[in-house]
Amino acid sequence: MTIVYTFLVLYMRRGWNRIPAFTPESAGHIFKRKVSVLIAARNEEENIARTLDCMVSQDFPKEYMEIIIVDDHSTDATADIVHAYRDRGVKLIRLQEGDTLNSYKKLAISRAIAAATGEIIVTTDADCRMGVHWLSTVIAYFERTNAMMLSSPVVYSEEKSYFEKLQTLEFLYLIGLGAAGIGNGKPTTCNGANLAYRRDVFYAMGGFSGIDDLASGDDELFLHKVAERHADKIRFCKSTDVVVYTDAKPTLAGFISQRRRWASKSTKYRDKRVVLLGVSVWLFNLALLASAIHFFLDLPNLHVLFLVAFGLKVIAELAFIYPLCAFARRRTLLFSLPFLSFVHSLYLIYIGIAGNVGKYNWKDRKVN
Repeated sequence: MTIVYTFLVLYMRRGWNRIPAFTPESAGHIFKRKVSVLIAARNEEENIARTLDCMVSQDFPKEYMEIIIVDDHSTDATADIVHAYRDRGVKLIRLQEGDTLNSYKKLAISRAIAAATGEIIVTTDADCRMGVHWLSTVIAYFERTNAMMLSSPVVYSEEKSYFEKLQTLEFLYLIGLGAAGIGNGKPTTCNGANLAYRRDVFYAMGGFSGIDDLASGDDELFLHKVAERHADKIRFCKSTDVVVYTDAKPTLAGFISQRRRWASKSTKYRDKRVVLLGVSVWLFNLALLASAIHFFLDLPNLHVLFLVAFGLKVIAELAFIYPLCAFARRRTLLFSLPFLSFVHSLYLIYIGIAGNVGKYNWKDRKVN
């Protein structure tokens, strides 16, 4: 199982390396299609203004850009803050559904797309930051590659603790896996905080139909729908100009809840190869934990087995994540990799189970 895991991680490094770096010449690009930037927001009064400041400061031609914010039953001042940006081209839609659904975010995005006039839909989150060249670079790459769907990098920043720095390293690994899958021609995951797709493709795929009963999955599960027919039209933009920055979770409880939500999407995977990959990784980590227990119980015949397996795991993960840390300019995080590699095995075993049973909290709601 160690050999299989090592092979998989190195295969993913191959996928990352196959994606060419993109350095746009934005000034020379002529934008041809209108773009709609969508954000679903719930109780984001502490973050939404900074995100909107980033939005309205983009160097993208204003005549080809619209910003739509969907307020998802906020009980704070989120809607009032968004409304204050109306004279800067920001549109506000307010959901009025009450507590009757399980997937409010998918409903919010669907409503925004129905109201949008752009040919290209770009989604991000209400607690994100991006540079002024973000949108122009995303759309330039989108148009030059004739993509149907474009995933772009998301990075944690402004960490306030060692725990948050560990999350940054682990999140870089996850973003890298999504990019590597696309690089290998087998898209498996993406992040809705930095995602773009054609509006007509959204409707051609039936929107969120078939995945709308799950609270999460507006990004990854929709990617799977597109990949079933058009995997070769899904791209990843490897450019520092398109990085979207967000924050790690300050508490362990918040981190676990977020990862349970992400893991819950696996119940809807229709591609059995993705399921098999996830199960294989989970079983490897379970076996590694069993070996670790034997190691600490001082069973000499298993010492070498555990040390070799863990050593190969760290080496393979280092080979994969080093170029990602270099891309994000966060090489100093690599010193924490051995510790994270072991802790990650523990939490992955728990999340693999907890993410597929029971309910979890998201935006002050109890959802499946």
